[in-house]
Amino acid sequence: MAQATITRTTDARGTGPVRRSRGRRHRGEDLTKILFVLPAAVAMIALFGYPVVKNLLMSLQDYTLKTFFTGAAPWVGLRNYSAVVTDNLFSDAMVNTALFTIGSIAFQFVIGLALALFFHRRFPLSGVLRSLLLLPWLLPLIVSSATWRSILEQDSGILNRTLSWLHLINEPVPWLNSPSVALIAVIGVNIWIGIPFNVTLLYSGLSEIPEELYEAGQLDGATGWRAFRYITWPNLRAVASVLLMLGVVYTIKVLDIILGLTGGGPANATQTLATQSYERSFIDFKFGEGAALSNILIAISFLFAIFYLRSTRRAVDE
Repeated sequence: MAQATITRTTDARGTGPVRRSRGRRHRGEDLTKILFVLPAAVAMIALFGYPVVKNLLMSLQDYTLKTFFTGAAPWVGLRNYSAVVTDNLFSDAMVNTALFTIGSIAFQFVIGLALALFFHRRFPLSGVLRSLLLLPWLLPLIVSSATWRSILEQDSGILNRTLSWLHLINEPVPWLNSPSVALIAVIGVNIWIGIPFNVTLLYSGLSEIPEELYEAGQLDGATGWRAFRYITWPNLRAVASVLLMLGVVYTIKVLDIILGLTGGGPANATQTLATQSYERSFIDFKFGEGAALSNILIAISFLFAIFYLRSTRRAVDE
C-alpha cells in the first residue's frame, strides 16, 4: 500500500514539468506560425485593406478637386450614394453592365470550352496553335482596343470592307457609332480578349481527368456526347465554377476596353458602372460619387463571391 502511494506521488510530480514543457512547445509552434503568416497579413492590409477603407471613407465625404488644395472633405454620409443611384444614367448603366457581363462570360465560356476540347485531342501543331491563341490575352488592353477600333471603323474598317466584298451588307455597319449596335460590338471585342483565359484554365482542367475514366466509360457505352455528360463535365465542374466566378469579378469592372472603343457612347449606349465611376472621378472630379459607384461594384462582386462560396461548400458537403 505504501509502495503504491509513493508511485502515484512520483507520477503526479513528474507529469507537471512534462505538461508545462509541452505547453511551452505548443505556444512556440503557434508563435512560429503567426510569424510566418504576419508578413503576408501586413502586405494584404497595406495593399488591399487600406485602399478599400480609404475608398469607403471617400464615398462618405464631399471629396472633390478642391480637397487636394485645402485638405477639407466635409462628411456627407450617404449623399453620394443617393446622388449616383437617383441619376438618370444609373439604371441604364446597371442594365449595360449586366448585359456586358452576362454576354461576355457566356460566349467566352462556351467558345473557350469548345476550343479546349478541340486542343485536348492530339494533332500536329496543337502546341503552336495554343501558344498563338494566348496572344490576345498578352496584348495590353488599350492596344487591343485601338486595333479593334480601326477594324470596326465604319468607312475604312476592314470588317465592313470584307462584308461588302462578300456581298453580305449593302451599306457600312456603324459598329461603334450606332446606339443599337455599339454595345454588341464592345461585347464581341471583350469576348475575343477573354477566350484565351478560358481556354487555358479549361484545358488544364481537362488534362487532369484520368484517361482510365474514358476507357471504362467506353465499356459502358459512354462515348461522344455521353462521355462529355457523364465523365468530362462532372470532373470539370469545379474548374468551371472558379472560372465563371473569376470572369464575373473581372468583367464587371472592365473599363479600358470600353474607353478605348466608344468612351461610353454613342448616346451613353455603352455606359457601365465602371465607366460612370471613371467619369465622375476623373472628368467631373467628383471623387466621392466615383468612390460610391466603385463601392457598388465591390458590393456586387462580393455578392457573387458569397454565392460561389456557398455553392462550392454545398457541393463539398454533398
